[in-house]
Amino acid sequence: MFHRGTSYLSVGQRDDDSAAPSSSSPSSNGSFLRGIGCLILISCFLFLITPAPNNTHHNGAKVPEQLSPHRIVDPRERTRKLPVRVQSLLAQSLIVGDHLQEVKDGSKTVEEAIHLSTNKQGSGIGSSAHIGAGALSRNVKSAPMTLNEILAFLNSFVKKLTASNVKNKHATFHGIWSAYHDLVAKHLYPWDQEYLRRMPPRRQDGSIYLSVVSFRDEFCVETLKDAFNKAKNPDNLFIGLVQQNCEDEKCRRGSNVGPDPDCYNLFCSSSMGKKYCNNGQIRLLRMKEAESLGPYMARYFASKLWMGEQWYMQIDSHMSFLQNWDALSIQMLEKAPSEKPVISHLPPPNTSNLQEKIAVAAPRLCGAVFATSDIEGQIVRLEGSYKYDRAKLDTPRFAPFVAAGYLIAHSDMLRDVPFDPFLPYLFLGEEILLSARLWTSGYDIFSPTISLVGHRYERNQQPKFWEAIHMAFTNGVHNPLQMLVLNRIKQQLGYPESARDMIKPKTLLTAVEQYSMGHSRSLDEYLKIVGLNVSLKEVTYTAWCETGQPPPGFEKHNHMYNS
Repeated sequence: MFHRGTSYLSVGQRDDDSAAPSSSSPSSNGSFLRGIGCLILISCFLFLITPAPNNTHHNGAKVPEQLSPHRIVDPRERTRKLPVRVQSLLAQSLIVGDHLQEVKDGSKTVEEAIHLSTNKQGSGIGSSAHIGAGALSRNVKSAPMTLNEILAFLNSFVKKLTASNVKNKHATFHGIWSAYHDLVAKHLYPWDQEYLRRMPPRRQDGSIYLSVVSFRDEFCVETLKDAFNKAKNPDNLFIGLVQQNCEDEKCRRGSNVGPDPDCYNLFCSSSMGKKYCNNGQIRLLRMKEAESLGPYMARYFASKLWMGEQWYMQIDSHMSFLQNWDALSIQMLEKAPSEKPVISHLPPPNTSNLQEKIAVAAPRLCGAVFATSDIEGQIVRLEGSYKYDRAKLDTPRFAPFVAAGYLIAHSDMLRDVPFDPFLPYLFLGEEILLSARLWTSGYDIFSPTISLVGHRYERNQQPKFWEAIHMAFTNGVHNPLQMLVLNRIKQQLGYPESARDMIKPKTLLTAVEQYSMGHSRSLDEYLKIVGLNVSLKEVTYTAWCETGQPPPGFEKHNHMYNS
């Protein structure tokens, strides 16, 4: 008789100990049966623990290889057929994937979705360290991306953008932002993080990278020609051109107007341009008119075509140049009392004779105002440049702001203050944001001592990018769309109405920490120095810029400006 807790074998053993049965007794037959039962039990046990061959289940059904309960599958087998770049991102946990809905709902940021597991391992990529500060250290591919690699990805992204725009042709401005956000979160943002980690080292050869963004601009080719013609060292000049054109037979600039002039082809087919194009000194990203995301995102794309040049300069595509502008620019940067100088102002009109003005101090950009228009969201707008100085100095004077249409800087700014891929469709706000990010990242802003470039301001009859937004989607959608995206900028600048707990949708905050203020100096200190109160929307006259003196905290340089 069996009892709980007593096995078949222990019962048999106990019976054997109590008596030694003869071969002819009934107990002998019982022992034989018990032995047979033991063998059967052992066989069943071995059958259960032995894996079925050829992925066949015990009931005879075929089991798919990935579902086999007894096979240890190498997880790399699932990704070996993916592109190398995607494999790298998966290996680093840099794919948002299944967490996209949580990001959209605001319950999780992209940093949390992507970097959570990495943070637990103590890596710096998801930490509070600024992405551009070079604090990343990973045992992964680290060679700088090639230009072909960069262009292949950007062209692929633009194709995805086009498909998304077609799909969301009749979407509301909220729907347009949502579609763009999801596309960038899945594709462009992870790639951008890899790009920033693999940026080339800065060269020390006097080279200048000139970022030129063109939107249906007939003056673009003249800008390129003038840049090379007036350069003292044209062989050290490299241009990244983002060309956004209408390529249709009938473009909407007017009736029966054909395709826009092809800036790149016209320059490269010219007698003076052919040499530089053959030398690889012009890097091109083509975009169609309907693919335009505004000037800020065009500059984002252009910044990715930088290949380690020593100095970075960005301009509009309708500019003129002073003779030897390149050498004079570097000279000014080297004379500025800063390790990380940025020189900028609103240039004089292109009709000015820059050569005649070489002995005159350049106009300087000092003032800003809070916009009052209903479609500008009270964002800070820069006033014009004015002539404050009677005497021209050799040392650049400090300035509070940068103008996006002309600046030249130490090229590490692309590493330390990378362009934000989550700021599409904007015509406002980029200048105050860039000024604040540069200053808090340890960069000092200066005015040029002389005017090196002229700007074509009168372009009233030229196409505007927001018209392309209306064609890509629906008429009138750009203004509310821009107002929505402006909240991302205002949140970073400390506008109370755009505080983190007030902002909706929460996707406006995706990865904002990766593209926000630096850690060298505080935003509050910057706003106080330049006289901006974003809570009260008030501007305080600070006087230091207008009088040509260093700002508070930089008094050690006063002696350089006493004239």
